[in-house]
Amino acid sequence: MTEETVFDWSRRTRTGLPEAVLAEPKSIAQLQAIIDAHRARGEPLLLTRVTDAQAEAIAADDLMQDRVGRTAILGPCPAPASGTVPIGIVTAGSSDMAVAREAEATARFLGHGATIHADRGVAGLWRLGAALDEIRRHRILIAVAGMEGALFSVLPGLVACPVIAVPSSVGYGVSAQGRTALDAALASCSPGLTVVNIDNGFGAACAAAKILSMHRQG
Repeated sequence: MTEETVFDWSRRTRTGLPEAVLAEPKSIAQLQAIIDAHRARGEPLLLTRVTDAQAEAIAADDLMQDRVGRTAILGPCPAPASGTVPIGIVTAGSSDMAVAREAEATARFLGHGATIHADRGVAGLWRLGAALDEIRRHRILIAVAGMEGALFSVLPGLVACPVIAVPSSVGYGVSAQGRTALDAALASCSPGLTVVNIDNGFGAACAAAKILSMHRQG
């Protein structure tokens, strides 16, 4: 794969985060060669946006796949600190689970425990209130919401920890493809809210990992 793929083997040392591979636009042959190269070096690997056809083709005993989150992890993940689950992932609805599961798999790959608190959107505000005690135990939160993205303004007003907003492409009409949720997150009146791109559970988990890493160093 030297003609098509140049691996950044030193990225973790340089940036604190290892290289991950976006699977969807790649051929099966490309993916298999990438996986084989990591196996040969004994390096772990995270694949994101794995299609059903790709998942079938690359299935192996040492490749842990999540079909909902469309991720695959090669090799063992670092063990998180004993008894700690620093990252909470709060979804507005069950339709946001694909993005949430991508974030969860990424956090696990990076050595951080994560818990998903699903279906806590503000259309039934009591559902969020009922889970607040558990949600507040986390050191950082990832909020995933589509439609009008109201969760992004409500949640930061109820917790002290940092909140990262992930607009999801759940919705129709003016909410289609997540643009309304993205605009709502960017225009939120909640100070300190961090926003990543639409459906970018991977990016949100990477941001959370970097924040947690700086906290440990401090």
